Amino acid sequence: MTEPSVSDAAADIERDVAAIGRIDAVPTLLRVLCETTEMGFAAVARVTGQSWTACAVRDEIAFGLLPGGQLDVDTTLCKEVREARQTIVIEHASEDEVWCDHHAPRHYGIESYVSVPIVLADGAFFGTLCAIDPRPARLPPHVVSTFTLFAELIALQLENGRKHDQAQRALLDEQQTGELREQFIAVLGHDLRNPLAAISACSQLLARRAGDPEAVGGLAARIGNNVRRMSTLIDDVLDFERGRLGSGMTLRSELVTDLEPALVAVVAELRDVHPTRAIESSIAIAQPVRGDRSRLQQLASNLLANALEHGAQDAPVELDAGISGDTLVIEVRNAGEPIPPASQDKIFSPFWRHSLSTRREGLGLGLHICDQIVKAHGGTLGVSSSRDGGTRFTARLPIAGHDDAEPR
Repeated sequence: MTEPSVSDAAADIERDVAAIGRIDAVPTLLRVLCETTEMGFAAVARVTGQSWTACAVRDEIAFGLLPGGQLDVDTTLCKEVREARQTIVIEHASEDEVWCDHHAPRHYGIESYVSVPIVLADGAFFGTLCAIDPRPARLPPHVVSTFTLFAELIALQLENGRKHDQAQRALLDEQQTGELREQFIAVLGHDLRNPLAAISACSQLLARRAGDPEAVGGLAARIGNNVRRMSTLIDDVLDFERGRLGSGMTLRSELVTDLEPALVAVVAELRDVHPTRAIESSIAIAQPVRGDRSRLQQLASNLLANALEHGAQDAPVELDAGISGDTLVIEVRNAGEPIPPASQDKIFSPFWRHSLSTRREGLGLGLHICDQIVKAHGGTLGVSSSRDGGTRFTARLPIAGHDDAEPR
């Protein structure tokens, strides 16, 4: 079983140096060790198999290391401490029968040396608490015990610091969740108000015009449209919340043999909802596609609804769907004001709304959900937008399906 250890990544080294720097007691501990042993250099070092990094230093012999400074770990005795997880104590290196020929004391010109392992609560080897001096030193057992106790104290403080950081992150996550919840309530409440008001008004008119079948039919259609809007808002919220909670986009992967008529039905439905708008379509899917039929319909519907909302009112919205090689391509285009380049990076983010649109229907989740549907199928969703070429959303999905698209 591999023992846990610290990382050699630059960001992790910087983080751990900073963590030692936040322990107020460390400078005092190093001063006490230097005064007790009369050794001129003491340090807390972060040690891995590939690196030796000073995290905190007391230097009275001009050794030349500052916090963040590094040594070649192969030239240090801390490498042996790490490998054996045992303390090394040398009082007079040149006369020590074990260490007199070791390269490390000769390399750094030291006679006395102490290095004690710093091991974290999870068993990870963090580094060492060490001291060196070019002069011999008396290092009786009680002095070495002091090093050991100080190393344990540093490990405990590191653990407490990590727990504090985790608690802070958890608090921040909770605050963000609370803010998101408030945003949900505010936006959903605002966007549900209009269809609810329309349904209420229609119900009153129905009561007054019960004897006029033509008027009743028109009012019933208006009620149906507003109910669909409300249902879409609620579905978007549920889809987004599932993604936030980690369950991801729910797919029912199957071999879809009728995707062409399924997308034709989507276009027909949006034509009914927007009778004054021109929707042109070219759909040619002659072979089966592995995926979730209803989610692919949702993808096309959301892209079309977005184009109808933000596109030029006097220009058609176009949808093309077909097979290119081993890829299903669904593309929706609309004319009108282009999406600014700065906004294109944010367009698939939740709650994003087109800054140029004068209308504000929906939660701003439609494109985010489109992106999640495409990703769950193992595909990509891109956007291009210019004044001359209009705005174009292109989804590319492998027709053979994707591992993530299995039922969950």
